Amino acid sequence: MNTTETRQALVLGAGLAGAACCATLARRGWSVQLMDAGSEAAQGASGLPVGMLSPHVTRSPTPLSRLCALGVADAHAQLERLVPEGAGWQPTEVDNLGHDPGRKPAALVRPAALVQAWLDEAQGLGRLQTRWSAQVQRLERRDAHWFALDAGGVVLGRAPVAVVACAFGAHALLQTLFSDDPAALPLRPVQGQLTLASLTGEPLAPRPMRNNGVFVPSYEDRELPPLWPRRVWAMGSTYARGSQDVTVRPEAHERNAASLEQLHPAAADHLRRCAERGELLGWAQVRCASLDRVPMVGAVPDQPALIEQMRAAGHRRGRIPLSDAPRLPGLYMMSAMGSRGLTLAHWCANWLAASMSGEASTLPDDDLDLERAFDPARFAWKSARRQDA
Repeated sequence: MNTTETRQALVLGAGLAGAACCATLARRGWSVQLMDAGSEAAQGASGLPVGMLSPHVTRSPTPLSRLCALGVADAHAQLERLVPEGAGWQPTEVDNLGHDPGRKPAALVRPAALVQAWLDEAQGLGRLQTRWSAQVQRLERRDAHWFALDAGGVVLGRAPVAVVACAFGAHALLQTLFSDDPAALPLRPVQGQLTLASLTGEPLAPRPMRNNGVFVPSYEDRELPPLWPRRVWAMGSTYARGSQDVTVRPEAHERNAASLEQLHPAAADHLRRCAERGELLGWAQVRCASLDRVPMVGAVPDQPALIEQMRAAGHRRGRIPLSDAPRLPGLYMMSAMGSRGLTLAHWCANWLAASMSGEASTLPDDDLDLERAFDPARFAWKSARRQDA
């Protein structure tokens, strides 16, 4: 994709995923039009008041843990390069009390600060236009372009290439484009509620703690929005699979208290006393996860063509490589970051931008098999095999 025409892209979604796509594409000379339903960036799950960037360690390596190992250092480098310490993040250590106990390096991050830094970078390069309050209801391909349309069919934007990076919103936009089979695009909403409150005295613990949730005993940020105190403590978040309700609920605060009790009983008592006095603040939003909890990053599959390909292959259908699956021309996705958006957004966006630009894979040779693990066609490929069985 080396012509001026094909280096124009629509990016749908202005959270961590979409903003990282804008920055990595702009660095490569793409002109990007960013569209989002919100009135400004990071209005969804990327609006979390404070999150943690830290290693994701499993008992044995998994595709997600291997991706996170690549992503943590990359994300930390982006913070150090673009976001002033104390105005969106602060370095720390976390006491991990789970299956991999010990003290680990980490960072406390307000994701919206990183989102804005990426958008500022792309705009500084003169390659980003933004359109807010854009209610994109469907995508259509015609005249070698992707058109973003609202509910009335009004064109909101168009480009030869489109990247769908709007978390669970990707499900509605993509499902009818390439398959009527839900198994081909198994994206799931996961609601989470964070409990937090103003911190006026000494922190209740010397450093963050993590097991079933993350306890942040102190986070200071001179750039926090007016809604939040400059100095807070926080616990969360809950993990309600299948829920899209963003109402802050007392019962979710109590679930966070129960998780905190396993980490720090005195802090859990403090949380409950704050609840009784009406001093708790809450934040709830919806994340997006795939069936196997691995992100979906890359070219969107053309499932009807894939089914035909399987049928034409006859008894050899199972030998068709996933990489050979037909794709919808010029359509890409970056979704299902789950609760690892801070860790994965920039690394995945950089890989995607390199792929879109015809560059060699950014993966180390020892990790090239991971491309199959996060390929968006992996579920459609399995579904096509079942339909042709």
